[in-house]
Amino acid sequence: MAGFLVLLNQLICKFGTSVRDILEDVYPVVAGRIFIVIPRDGLPSCPGAVTEEMRKLTELRRMLYTFLHVIATHDLSSVFLILKNIHIFTYEELKTITQGFSKHNYLGEGGFGEVYKGFVDDSLKPGLKAQPVAVKALKQEGGQGHREWLAEVIILGQLKHPHLVNLIGYCCENDHRLLVYEYMERGNLEDHLFQKYGGALPWLTRVKILLGAAKGLDFLHKEEKPVIYRDFKPSNILLSSDYSSKLSDFGLATDGSEADDLNFTKSVMGTEGYAAPEYISAGHLTTMSDVFSFGVVLLEMLTARKAVEKYRSQRGRKLVEWARPMLKDPNKLEQIIDPTLEGRYSFEGIRKAAELAYQCLSHNPKSRPTMTTVVKTLEPILDLKDIQNGPFVYIVQVSDSNEVRDIKCKDDVKVVKEEAKVCPKHQGGRKKRRKNKAMKSRTVYSDTTLYKSLGTSLYTQGGVE
Repeated sequence: MAGFLVLLNQLICKFGTSVRDILEDVYPVVAGRIFIVIPRDGLPSCPGAVTEEMRKLTELRRMLYTFLHVIATHDLSSVFLILKNIHIFTYEELKTITQGFSKHNYLGEGGFGEVYKGFVDDSLKPGLKAQPVAVKALKQEGGQGHREWLAEVIILGQLKHPHLVNLIGYCCENDHRLLVYEYMERGNLEDHLFQKYGGALPWLTRVKILLGAAKGLDFLHKEEKPVIYRDFKPSNILLSSDYSSKLSDFGLATDGSEADDLNFTKSVMGTEGYAAPEYISAGHLTTMSDVFSFGVVLLEMLTARKAVEKYRSQRGRKLVEWARPMLKDPNKLEQIIDPTLEGRYSFEGIRKAAELAYQCLSHNPKSRPTMTTVVKTLEPILDLKDIQNGPFVYIVQVSDSNEVRDIKCKDDVKVVKEEAKVCPKHQGGRKKRRKNKAMKSRTVYSDTTLYKSLGTSLYTQGGVE
């Protein structure tokens, strides 16, 4: 439905009429449904909505081209719900809230384009909740990025879930294609798991994050027409202030089929190391392809090694090939567990997670568990209490406006190298600030109130609460 709204809005906004006005006029007349098909010339066919003057809007050609051969049939009663959740921004509005896309608001860059932080409220548009946002700007070269932008609008415009990032709005103006999301305070899982901020992400926090991501995938797969995410990886798992996880970047997501023998694709897309073998070799794409990708990330969580590490020897370069044979052997399993956890994890939880990863990474798609089964397997692991006692050190990412002030330094705690960088007693001074002053690293101990309030661990001096 959102794809239709994007198209309809771009056609009629040029004439000063809002989408809401048009729908309110059409809804009583049309018998509850709209049928829209985009013919080969890239121009829309929708009775009563298209005129010859609209055909002269040449700046819409690229957008309309991506709708080729797409047929959408939807109940108009769902339109108003979608319109309440998605706002249409002008380029100037987004330029204003990001301070001209300034380097001070720059958050990072991905395959889609650059991401900037901004702030919106109802002074910008009526009904907007006052909140920080992330504005993602599409790279203007090439057509693939535009198709990915459109896929995100269509999917996130219709689907809402606690573990999917919330799409607040979009901009489609001339050559500008932008998306506006809720801002996720703690960035993505990749930066935390592979220690960009220092220290080891605690075991139960890893489980909590993966459980949330699993619930997001399970929701997508349970849709009436399943959605295949197709790009499940740590950098696409965003984290809130309490380390709740949400899936982001739906540019490669596609409608799926529950029948394994019906969904084939000639173009294999995704990230090296995460794609299922049947998808790579034969273009066979199903929800089980996402399950395999989940297994890879689960394996990364266990080992703190990336899916592909090209600097390693040929034998250890691909994580799945190296680690999967050891997941079923209790004697070898401990050898591959992230050493920076220092044994502070549930041994029963590790065993269950390893067994789950082994099943998810099966070469036979039919042998893999559904995401519903994955969720049911992960949930009890959070309750396992056989974790070693003792404080656990984690260096968290914090903003200048919310600095950690009760940092403690303990002689009896073995610290990692990164900890010494911010600990005056061990280093002789505080490390100079990074050029990007928006975020800093601070050492927090598990036996402090601050650590528990951050939601980074359930560990305490006396065990697990």
